[in-house]
Amino acid sequence: MSQLNPKFIYFDLDDTLLDHKKAEKAGLSDVHDHFEEIQKVSMEELLDTYHRINKGLWEEYGKGDIDRHILHRRRFEETFRELKINTGLWEQAGKVYMNYYRNHWEWIEGAKEAYERIAEKFPVGIITNGFAETQKLKIDQFRLKETAKQIIISEELGVMKPDPQIFRHAEEKAGAGPEEILYVGDSLTSDVIGGSNAGWSVAWYTEKPVEEGTERANLTFQSFDLLLDKLHI
Repeated sequence: MSQLNPKFIYFDLDDTLLDHKKAEKAGLSDVHDHFEEIQKVSMEELLDTYHRINKGLWEEYGKGDIDRHILHRRRFEETFRELKINTGLWEQAGKVYMNYYRNHWEWIEGAKEAYERIAEKFPVGIITNGFAETQKLKIDQFRLKETAKQIIISEELGVMKPDPQIFRHAEEKAGAGPEEILYVGDSLTSDVIGGSNAGWSVAWYTEKPVEEGTERANLTFQSFDLLLDKLHI
C-alpha cells in the first residue's frame, strides 16, 4: 500500500487516545494527599521513584517473570522502601490509587475528533497492553466498542506488544495482511518497533522523536491534524 492508505487502522489506547500519564500523575497526587506518612516526601520524589520502579516491573511482567499481583504489590512496596516510607501501606495505597486514577481519565488533545473521523472512513481497532479489567473500564467509559471493530487486550491474549504474536493475532482479527494495516501509537518499543517489525505501517504520536523511531515510522506526528491530513480526511 502507499504510505498511509491502509485497509485497517489499529490504535494504541494509553497515551495515544487516552491521557494515561496525566491520569497517573493525578492519581499519585491523590495518594500523596491521602496519606500523611507519604507526605514526608515531595510529590516529585514520589512520581520519579514510582515511574522508574513501575517501568522496570512492567518490563519484568512483559517477559513473564512476574504476574500482575506481584507487579501491583511491588510497585508501591519498592517505591515506599526506597523513599523510607512504611512499606506496609502498599496495599492501601494501591487501592486508593486505582480508585482515584479512574476519576482522571480523559482523551488526549485532538484524539477524540481524529479517532471518530477516521472511524467513519476506515475500519478501526484497538490494541492495548495492560490489565483487562482496567482497560475494559476505559473502553466502556469512552464508548469505544461503538466504533472499534476489534479490541485486543494483551492480558487476555497472554502476550504483550512488541511480541510478534499480538500483531499476527490482530491481522487475523482484522482480516488484513501486514502491508494493509496502519498502527497509530506512542511507544517507541511497543508500537513503533513492534509494529514495524510486524511489517505494518506505523504513525508515531510523540513529542520527543528519536532517530530510531523516525526511521522506522511512516509518519511521526505531534498533532492529530497531521494524521488526518496524511489520511486525506
